[in-house]
Amino acid sequence: MITIGAHVDQVDPIAEAAARDVALVQFFLGNPQGYKGPEVKYAGGAEQLKADAEKAGVDLYVHAPYLVNVATTNNRIRIPSRKLLQKHVDGAAEIGAKGLIVHGGHLEAGEDPAIGFDNWRKAIEATDLKVPVLIENTAGGDNAMTRYLDRIAGVFDAISSASGSENVGFCLDTCHAHAGGNALETIVDDVKKITGRIDLVHCNDSRDAFDSGADRHTNLGQGHVDPDLLTAIVRDAGAPVILETPGDGHLDDIAWLQDRLG
Repeated sequence: MITIGAHVDQVDPIAEAAARDVALVQFFLGNPQGYKGPEVKYAGGAEQLKADAEKAGVDLYVHAPYLVNVATTNNRIRIPSRKLLQKHVDGAAEIGAKGLIVHGGHLEAGEDPAIGFDNWRKAIEATDLKVPVLIENTAGGDNAMTRYLDRIAGVFDAISSASGSENVGFCLDTCHAHAGGNALETIVDDVKKITGRIDLVHCNDSRDAFDSGADRHTNLGQGHVDPDLLTAIVRDAGAPVILETPGDGHLDDIAWLQDRLG
């Protein structure tokens, strides 16, 4: 059975899981658009959240802030990003999270992608990976590190020599893969050939067309992603699933996916 969960508000993820009748949730620790953090808003703090999640049988995943970009050549972004990555790894470990999801980042136009690949290696070397870090594919940007398959390969080739690389996994986002211009018919096999693993699936439909570069999620069956391909990706990946669709449609999305998975 493939476990299905959702991205929820961080104040009480256990209650959010119960409201959706799911056994895993993802959330931010703090402001997803800021360098400050992490911040545990759960009553009782990190220790209580960990204990309550274990008691409830709910697996927790943390999504790193969107601002994290360890690939960049800009020291004013790269260095704070590394520090923030470590802080969120530590925060995720304190609450007993199964993993920390982080976007692949990007370089400026015209910069050599090899620099970004090596900066990822350096970031992994510099980070105490107390929980698995799951690198996520992204939808847009011509010089993004994880939009295209060859760039994903470059990142994982580079970090393979880093100490701690065994604790680096992959999060496959279906909307991002579609909007990023990747063939959904083969995306699971393509990614596994590169990374050897898919640890988590972000199952999202896309408001925009194939190869649009637009990171805009919508509820399942209401966007531009072929429903059969969406279902096949989830089935073939065989990993836990997080819905990052609009929250008022989570119950319908869960039922939609469960019905199609059989």
